[in-house]
Amino acid sequence: MIVIGIDPGSIHCGWGLVETSGGRTKKIDSGRINLPKSEPLSVRLMQLQQSLTEIMSQCSPDAAAVEKIFFAKSIQSALALGHARGVVLASLAARGVAIHEYSPLEVKQSVVGYGKASKKQVQEMVTAILGLAALPEEDEADALAIAVCHAHGQGLKSRIAQAEGARR
Repeated sequence: MIVIGIDPGSIHCGWGLVETSGGRTKKIDSGRINLPKSEPLSVRLMQLQQSLTEIMSQCSPDAAAVEKIFFAKSIQSALALGHARGVVLASLAARGVAIHEYSPLEVKQSVVGYGKASKKQVQEMVTAILGLAALPEEDEADALAIAVCHAHGQGLKSRIAQAEGARR
């Protein structure tokens, strides 16, 4: 299963692709979409949509995991983040990708084992889990963590279903 994880943002949007098979999860690709702060929000949202469309046309993910909004520095930044999240969700839906949403607490709990983990701890655990040579940038690490959270959760659900089927 190929999962794209997305950490939405109106200035920086992290994305990460992981593949899970046979209980192992590996990184396929990841990055950060940088949107020019000097441009109006409408232009940044259009660029975000174009970038996401390009990324997804190259990878065809089976599922998408997107971080839920949990905090913003101000009402204005919360609204901008909400717009960016809307573009992310619409872009994924337009491609027919199944969308799953996770709170930062759920992601940190899944990846680090502690729901109040720091950004640095998330970066370090993503690096360890995926066997990366170097720490990814924060937004990129968050996106990979979101993808790993979903991939591991789906793997667990699949194993539970298999065990239940074997008992019958």
